[in-house]
Amino acid sequence: MAPAPSEFIESTCIVCHDDTLRTGGLSLSGMDPENVGPDNALWEKVLHKLRTGQMPPAGMPRDEAALTTFQSRLETGLDRHAADHPNPGRVGVHRLNRAEYENAVRDLLGLEIDASSLLLPDEADEGFDNVAASLALSPSHLERYLQAARDVSRLAVGDRTFGDAPGSTSYKVPKLLEQDVRVGEEMPFGSRGGIGVRHNFAVDGVYRFKVRLRRQVYDYIIGMGQEHQLDFRIDGRRIERLSVGGQGEGTPGPLTWNGEIVGETEWELYMHAADDRLEVRTDVAAGPHLVSVSFVDSPWEPEGASQPLQGDFGRGADEHHDGYAAVDALSIHGPYEVTGPGDTPSRRRIFGCTPKSTTEERPCAKRILTTLATRAYRRPVTTAEIETLLDFYESGRSGRGFDAGIQSALERLLVSFSFLFRIEQDPPHTAPGEVYRLSDVDLASRLSFFLWSSIPDEELLDLAIAGRLQDPSVLEQQIRRMLNDARSKALVENFASQWLGVRNARSWLPDPNMFPEFDENLREAFLRETELFVESQRLEDRSIVDLVSADYSFLNERLAEHYGVPDVHGERFRKVTFPQKVRGGLLGQGSILMVTSYPDRTAPVLRGVWALDNLLGMPPPPPPPDIPDLTPKDSGGRVLSMRERMEVHRANPACAVCHVRMDPIGFSLENFDAIGRFRTVSDGVPVDASAVFADGTLLEGVQGLRSFMIEHRSNYVHTFVEKMLTYALGRHISHDDQAAIRGIVREAADDDHRWSAIILGIVRSTPFQMRRTTS
Repeated sequence: MAPAPSEFIESTCIVCHDDTLRTGGLSLSGMDPENVGPDNALWEKVLHKLRTGQMPPAGMPRDEAALTTFQSRLETGLDRHAADHPNPGRVGVHRLNRAEYENAVRDLLGLEIDASSLLLPDEADEGFDNVAASLALSPSHLERYLQAARDVSRLAVGDRTFGDAPGSTSYKVPKLLEQDVRVGEEMPFGSRGGIGVRHNFAVDGVYRFKVRLRRQVYDYIIGMGQEHQLDFRIDGRRIERLSVGGQGEGTPGPLTWNGEIVGETEWELYMHAADDRLEVRTDVAAGPHLVSVSFVDSPWEPEGASQPLQGDFGRGADEHHDGYAAVDALSIHGPYEVTGPGDTPSRRRIFGCTPKSTTEERPCAKRILTTLATRAYRRPVTTAEIETLLDFYESGRSGRGFDAGIQSALERLLVSFSFLFRIEQDPPHTAPGEVYRLSDVDLASRLSFFLWSSIPDEELLDLAIAGRLQDPSVLEQQIRRMLNDARSKALVENFASQWLGVRNARSWLPDPNMFPEFDENLREAFLRETELFVESQRLEDRSIVDLVSADYSFLNERLAEHYGVPDVHGERFRKVTFPQKVRGGLLGQGSILMVTSYPDRTAPVLRGVWALDNLLGMPPPPPPPDIPDLTPKDSGGRVLSMRERMEVHRANPACAVCHVRMDPIGFSLENFDAIGRFRTVSDGVPVDASAVFADGTLLEGVQGLRSFMIEHRSNYVHTFVEKMLTYALGRHISHDDQAAIRGIVREAADDDHRWSAIILGIVRSTPFQMRRTTS
């Protein structure tokens, strides 16, 4: 016979061992697990501790049958209470973040922009930068949105006045990008180094392209000992080939002493200014074009003994006189000699009609602005809103023409709160705290920003305005259509990259003295591997468990060399299977292994915390202040292994409580160094990647950790759904959402927890489809 609930609580020591379950001085003593409603927040904490195996505490007796029975009874009670008293929460006013703004402009105007150059960075909350509570609007934000609206509207309509004051845009190449190979799929075959960018040309006209070559720390251009040929291309068509290098005259300064002992004047001038004439002027049609500059490849092999890789100062001071030149920046200037606004995707999207006379201009403007405002505001627009835009149209048109009027009205539209904010209005005559179903237009907006990080398209919005999204079959058809659309890649770019923390890889800088082989090529390969892997999982609609259990990934030659994988050649990424399962899945990917390390060494604690928080849903509490550094050597001067250093640290019982869960996971990944290379020795000490988790499970390296994750599938899936629901709603998850999460997990189990099953479950859930009024 199963013990009574009160006896079970005492026997598992929930009350006496878990201070986190005390709220406002209230413990579980006297609580009735048969009536969980009055204290459902507290009982959800109990259930979380039981589900994740944190109760009973390590070392205490465990009756698995009794645990399962009690957990099931508790879940049933909490789910019943949630069904009888739904609380879907309330998402506040939600400002578009940079990714959403960029995508919204693309889908509204057919214009690709770089929002990071226009808007301030967004603060992340709960790991995501689309949480409404963190998306405040400061005066600085408002100034940026105002300027962005002007810049975007002028570019979208092809404002001829760009030619009155030609501007310039500079594209920098990262300093650590090695340019001895073809650097991207958009670059021509037979090329080396350089840069390729997609640039929006505002109008038809003449533009000037200027290249600055890479310099070392004392401003000497590198690689000037021989001639290099540099190609300028637009959309793959070569417009000019220029030569640079090999023309230095006069006596040079002694190699490696540059900056301290100078050469003759002619030599110094050339070495500092050889790229002065690397510029081209040409006519360019308005619209987006791929602009590239790259060197003609001239392969050669160095002679003599291989030299160690340079690090830190030596890397930046060497002028590589007889080596390869490299591009530092490409700047695009103009327009000059403007000939017209051109025929661009944005003009075709905006100008749905063309007035043939003055009397046709205002009706045409009204038609254009009504279409744009309906899409931009994500709902039917009012007469007053259209009249406001028409007032701006008339003001801009006066003395400047029809296009200028549309530009002025578009600028006003782009700073409207109805565009910049996602605002869900409570229905009239609702009581405080009342729960109601979202309108179809609000549901369409939630759905499009969840799957696309953008505004609804015409099909989805038309169905919403017609009230057809209330039909479950119509809603499911739209979800599946949207998942098959290329815009759903936003789930990888914005959800997965933040859930996994790999966005941090863009700014992560390993210690160049410890890891001189790290460069931007490797960083880009890390990020591309994770992006391609997650996208392949999503497109193939695999079970989300395959994210950790898969035996494959995507590599190019640079990444394969780093991982020690043979027979992978070229810059193209391709699917590679790992029979030994050392790599494969998320756990063996360099992007994750790097951002969960310190710049100069691995960090088992960081890796353990990352897995506990993002994969298993049992994040440890914040660390106490004044934690001492790890001791690198023992009293006799012997270098300690990472495991030994952590064991010294864990000798403190207060530390051991958390480290008993974090450290074993981190130790199981110790075969990977701080930049993801596989190793068997660290600091001259053999690596021991085995460990025992708090529940007694033996983890033997990354394979053991992968098996552990699969065995704890329920926790992993629950955590994934919780993270995705946070992202989908744009708000914090509370105890009131846990019943919905369990329901999503249960329903998706019938379809092996595939991506589509989980996404369908989230969209159908109470938190996604309903809302509560303010109390």
